[in-house]
Amino acid sequence: MVRNINRFLGASLAIVLIGGCSSESNSPVVQSTQPVVTPSQNPIVKAARAQLEKPAQYSGAYYKIDYPMGDVPANRGACTDVIIRALRPVGIDLQQAIQEDAKVRMYPRMLIPDPNIDHRRCPNLILYFSNHAETIPSKTKEQTTKNIKPGDIIFWKLPGDKDHVGIASDASSPKGHPLIIHNIGPHVKEEDVLFRWPIVAHFRIELSNLPK
Repeated sequence: MVRNINRFLGASLAIVLIGGCSSESNSPVVQSTQPVVTPSQNPIVKAARAQLEKPAQYSGAYYKIDYPMGDVPANRGACTDVIIRALRPVGIDLQQAIQEDAKVRMYPRMLIPDPNIDHRRCPNLILYFSNHAETIPSKTKEQTTKNIKPGDIIFWKLPGDKDHVGIASDASSPKGHPLIIHNIGPHVKEEDVLFRWPIVAHFRIELSNLPK
């Protein structure tokens, strides 16, 4: 049962963009040409790739949603929504998981829990994955290239101290590292951006631990 939330807080947040998930629509990203696609049976990658069929437009707006398994409008979303939507088909509802986890550990962005938005904030996702996923070493470009696998979840620090997150694809750039499925604006895309920004966290969800 989710803890009671101050109703006026939800109303006031409705006009505020999501903290810790940023768009970069004014900074074009160079896409990889002729990516080499390697076979992958990773269900997280499949769920992320499915979002490319009808890509959601970027929106960092606050939405009042159902709980559990609530979602913002299907044609809208921020970077964190790519992760949320990729994990739900494999049995992980980050909305509920973070609310439950906040009962046993302190989340810095959840002084007043709000299931409408807590799981859509990068800092909260990083804390959750730090305790419920495998942390992958990515301190250097060489280390990241060696360790990264399709389905890994990558967090970056953007200019202006903004946060971003995406999923490693099963498609590779000409240089051999994975493309990233993410939404930094104007919509969900698959791009060669792994090393475009500093990596601050790198996680992997073991498929053997997924709910059956």
